[in-house]
Amino acid sequence: MSIEFIFGWPREDWEQGGIFPAIFGTFYMVFISLIFAMPIGAGASVFLVEFTRNEKLINMISTLVDSLNAIPSIVFGLLGLALFVSYLKIGPSVLAAGLILGFMILPTVMRTSEVAIRSVPISEKEGSYALGATKLQTISRIVLPRALPGIVTGVILALGRAIGETAPIIFLVIMTPALIPISPLDQNNALTYVLYMLAAEQTPRRIEVAFGISLVLISIVLFLNYTARFINNYLSRDVNR
Repeated sequence: MSIEFIFGWPREDWEQGGIFPAIFGTFYMVFISLIFAMPIGAGASVFLVEFTRNEKLINMISTLVDSLNAIPSIVFGLLGLALFVSYLKIGPSVLAAGLILGFMILPTVMRTSEVAIRSVPISEKEGSYALGATKLQTISRIVLPRALPGIVTGVILALGRAIGETAPIIFLVIMTPALIPISPLDQNNALTYVLYMLAAEQTPRRIEVAFGISLVLISIVLFLNYTARFINNYLSRDVNR
């Protein structure tokens, strides 16, 4: 583990040099999954909690979300292969991998957002309505600010899960010696995929690099977990003032 290993360029089929292209590709991919999952997940939660009282619709959506959360991760990879590579002809790319991870973390984002929105005291919403605020004004000025700590925490924890996934992206990323994706349609490296490929050939040097990547992944996940806790405490403090 060294600065060169983290920020350097790979050489000799990833056995020498650094892993920066894989780190960059991983965060690029996860950023796309965030753009996809956060507005859909939070928006669906607001709809379920604030805009509908249809129990059948709520139960149907909840069942679908729970079922999506229970699907094995490799199935998401096959879905991405069929949808983005075979049908839409996008091919293995940052966009395809990011979208399939977005599908995978969507249930987590929805559930954490729903819990956060339901935790907003009813008295605060009723007070807003009593002062003449509309439903949209109450949601934007009372509900969402109060629920924001829980939503952000859930999103960050979901990203930590996305970073550590291999099976959903195994068909959608390409391990190349030195590739920094610029366009979302470019091919990319990912830390978990590079780790999988290196560990598959158990030579001493490849195993050593694989352990290094494992340590980087664990460090990133721990950092995200502590960041989620810090942001939750910080936003909760501001909301309660």
